[in-house]
Amino acid sequence: MMVPAVLLLLGALTAVLAPRLIARADWPDHEPVVALWAWQCVVAAVLLCCVLSMTLSAAAAWQAVRGHVFAPAPRSVVEAYAWGATGPWAAATAVVLAFGGLWSGAMLVREVLRNRAGRRSRHAELRLRAPLLPGEESASGRLLVLEGERPEAWWLAGAAPQLVVTTAALRRLKGRQLDAVLAHEQGHATARHDWLLNCSTALATGFPQVPVFAAFRDEMHRLVELSADDMASRRFGRLTTALALVELNEDRGVFGPSPAPQAHVPQRVHRLLTPPGRLTPARRLRLTVAASLVPVVPVLVTLVPALRTLG
Repeated sequence: MMVPAVLLLLGALTAVLAPRLIARADWPDHEPVVALWAWQCVVAAVLLCCVLSMTLSAAAAWQAVRGHVFAPAPRSVVEAYAWGATGPWAAATAVVLAFGGLWSGAMLVREVLRNRAGRRSRHAELRLRAPLLPGEESASGRLLVLEGERPEAWWLAGAAPQLVVTTAALRRLKGRQLDAVLAHEQGHATARHDWLLNCSTALATGFPQVPVFAAFRDEMHRLVELSADDMASRRFGRLTTALALVELNEDRGVFGPSPAPQAHVPQRVHRLLTPPGRLTPARRLRLTVAASLVPVVPVLVTLVPALRTLG
């Protein structure tokens, strides 16, 4: 039976070729939302190849699994997959891929728990830095100001999400720049970018030897910022958003000759000040449809023997 092997080969080719094609294209910086979707479809296709290969390998190795997988299928369809003598490789492949799936789930759970622990720690730190006075009720506004000498602003998720800014940031942010920062952070929250970052980090951490997962994590961190920048700039202008980025990051050395941490900030500012031309709606639609079809290919490969029989 060759279909599981073909699926693994297809997954490997997708993992190698698709990131290179996206990296060579010039449209991801123009359309970060489309690029985010394209990356998700590529990774989904790779994972789907592994899942389908695991399922068919398990069906080839064990009759009980085959009975459940092909329960509603006609006998001719079952025979079309030419199970035959599969040898020990089918069981070994199924076990290895199943372990990989469990490991991926464990890494995702660990990442979610780590983020929740970090959120609780930030809430505890916030209660220490901004304690409630006797008789004072918890603040319900969207903005919370903390005393601080370093310009900082971050979105504090929770039941009542808030934008937390320091007094140093307020002294630096002028006019509508604070509104742009708020719109940027709200863009992250609205699009649920935290889940994208959790999933990409979990895959990259769980499988550090797989380049496509490391590239997926790096691109997710970069593209979600570009997407949030666009959300803010559409409401408050590109210049205002770029100046807000400069004011918040100028003292961190990111604009120096060798900015190691947060090296993407200068590129984000340059992109806002020299905006790339957006793609036409027709091309955005074509790219979105093409990306959406990538995960369909493993499904079609899996169904080829059945479709030949029924056709």
